[in-house]
Formats: sequence, C-alpha cells, structure tokens
Amino acid sequence: MTDKTITFSIRDEYDMEMKKILAQVYRALEEKGYNPISQLVGYLLSEDPTYITTHNNARNLIRRLDRDEILQAMIKDYLGIVKGKP
Repeated sequence: MTDKTITFSIRDEYDMEMKKILAQVYRALEEKGYNPISQLVGYLLSEDPTYITTHNNARNLIRRLDRDEILQAMIKDYLGIVKGKP
C-alpha cells in the first residue's frame, strides 16, 4: 500500500472545462461549414461573439470562458509550459 497524496486543483478542472468547451465550439463551427480556426481567431482578437455560430449553443458556451485565459492556456500549451514552468 502506498501513502501518496493526490492533489486537487481548481485550475486543472477549469482547464479541462475550457478544452471541452473549445472542442464543442470547434465542432459546431465545422458542422456549419465555417473554418473553425479563422472564426476562433477572429473571436479571440475582437471578442465579437458573432464570429461564433449559435449552432449547438456554441456562442453561449464560448462566452463562459475568459478570452485572456484562453489565450494564456494556448500559449502555455504551444510552448509546453506545465504549471507555469518552462
């Protein structure tokens, strides 16, 4: 029997929810025939919700997320930064 402690992080839960929402929004944009990357970039740069379709509630879903936190998470993921350490 091991005596390991498992840590719980609200940040990890939020990051998982963010990924789930972004994946749903991506699929909704794709289903409607849009280029999901272009539409998401447009939304992130302008914060104009009309870049996101209302199909499958995608516009309401993405508005649950903070745009700055999405950008931070994407940069961290792109650079492979884990828990704020390069």
